[in-house]
Amino acid sequence: MGPLATFSRYVGRQFLLWFLVMMLVLSGIIMLFEFVELLRRGGSGGISVAVAIQMTLLKLPDTVSLLFHLAVLFSAMFTFWRLTRSQELIVARAAGVSAWQFLLPVVLLAAVIGVAKIALFNPIAAAMFARYEVLEDRNIRGISAVLDISRGGLWLRQRDEDGISVIHAERTAPEEILLSNVIVFLYDRDEHYRGRIDAREAQLEDGYWDIHDAWVSIDRNRPEFVARHRLPSDLTVERIQDSFASPKTLSFWDLPDFIETLEITGFSSLRHRLHYDSLLAQPLLLAAMVLFAASFSLRHSRHGGTVVMVVTGVLTGFAMFVLNDLVMALGLAESIPALMAAWTPAGVATLLGTATLLHLEDG
Repeated sequence: MGPLATFSRYVGRQFLLWFLVMMLVLSGIIMLFEFVELLRRGGSGGISVAVAIQMTLLKLPDTVSLLFHLAVLFSAMFTFWRLTRSQELIVARAAGVSAWQFLLPVVLLAAVIGVAKIALFNPIAAAMFARYEVLEDRNIRGISAVLDISRGGLWLRQRDEDGISVIHAERTAPEEILLSNVIVFLYDRDEHYRGRIDAREAQLEDGYWDIHDAWVSIDRNRPEFVARHRLPSDLTVERIQDSFASPKTLSFWDLPDFIETLEITGFSSLRHRLHYDSLLAQPLLLAAMVLFAASFSLRHSRHGGTVVMVVTGVLTGFAMFVLNDLVMALGLAESIPALMAAWTPAGVATLLGTATLLHLEDG
């Protein structure tokens, strides 16, 4: 093994060590704030400390996943800063090692961390966040999900003065919630089966479902055809759409199938597609953070600007949050294509980081 390979492994180990330290520090800070916030949101009724701790731990991986780029940025900055202060990078540069050569292992490690984040960490975070949302609905919001989507179509569950209705439809027009090929299973308040309604379509109106061309069979009576039938409902378009599975609750590996199912049933998959594409861009974004870190730490450590380095790093991390939120909002508004919105932060960070290093370094 040559000297360059040995030095690369050494730099890579330093980066990984600082990355783990940074993740632990950020996780500790996040846990404290999340715990206090959950107790506050519990309201006058309050939630127990045990439930708050459980919810904090369940939400932690999802929140931490938003800060991976900050952890990579600061761990790379501290790595390069320490190696320069200890003269190790100076000696390496004097021996003919270019900045790009000792940056390469850290850039590759950051990209590997990005791959591990979406392939391994994300499924765990998604499963835990899904459980967190269930507890949040039960203990804080006081609501339950009303909608489920599968390859077999759309399922809705509602309560009215007569009992419970479970609605199934093969397709829907999401803007106005117009269901096609509808079956409604009717139950009383004790969840005993009462009958069913088979209809060509059902339109959600204010306070009821307007069901067209329906065969109604209730309380063991013979099926009766009616041109129009009203089924009471307290559902609204907003409440139904809010009941979709959040992209955060779906594993990276499950997102493509769910996106396809949404499109089959007629709902927009834009929100989930944006999330999926942004996950794919993570390795490039984390690698770009290393380039930014090098341009800050190598320059300022030479001139003693440690405080400036830290402030610049914080501002860069904040700028990436703002840029990501901005382009995501534009993507959700369909002002720009979803693919462009998802990849813009990573692309801009890579170009700026590379340009800055090319400006500062000779090679």
